[in-house]
Amino acid sequence: MSKNDSPKKKDEAASHYNLNTKAVDRLVNADKMDIPADKKLKDPAKQYRSGLLDRIPAWIKALFVKFWFNGAICYFILWGLGTYITDYLDMMVVISVILGMVTDILTNNILRFVETVPGENSKWMMFPKKKYWTFFANIVYSFVLMLCVSWFYNVLNVLINVIRGTEDLITVGVEPILFGIFVMGFDVLLVSMKNLFITIVNDAKNKEK
Repeated sequence: MSKNDSPKKKDEAASHYNLNTKAVDRLVNADKMDIPADKKLKDPAKQYRSGLLDRIPAWIKALFVKFWFNGAICYFILWGLGTYITDYLDMMVVISVILGMVTDILTNNILRFVETVPGENSKWMMFPKKKYWTFFANIVYSFVLMLCVSWFYNVLNVLINVIRGTEDLITVGVEPILFGIFVMGFDVLLVSMKNLFITIVNDAKNKEK
């Protein structure tokens, strides 16, 4: 019986050895194996965000966030403090400071949070990298935005008066919706000009190399 069983025992030992060898090979080469996309680990931060939010195009989210905060500043600050701050220049200073603070603390941080890919919304910010100096830079930048918006309101009302044949009438007043759109529009324009300038400089450097 022992002679008949020895070949079987050898076969069992060999198969057991082969199984163990294959198991070791799988462990060693585990990092080289292709993992199906649906089984890959997901970004933990995305677990707290809505799937619908991730499906909205980045440019729509960026424009909406900018518009909403700009309109809110007009509603709460310009309208809310309008009866207390009657001087035009003083109001411009207050609005610019608050707009810069909101941009640095809220708007840009929300744009970073809703990114599906890191750096996706950098092209929508004048100062995409969060540094201590960007807080003050955004305030200065907001002064520029407010000058542009104020100029646009004046030009728009002058054109309407010229077309209608009237004088010194303010047809388009300052209210949250148009204010939010105008500030957002000049913001996008200036940021796009900055991005274009950076692209031109980088292309020139690459050609030299």
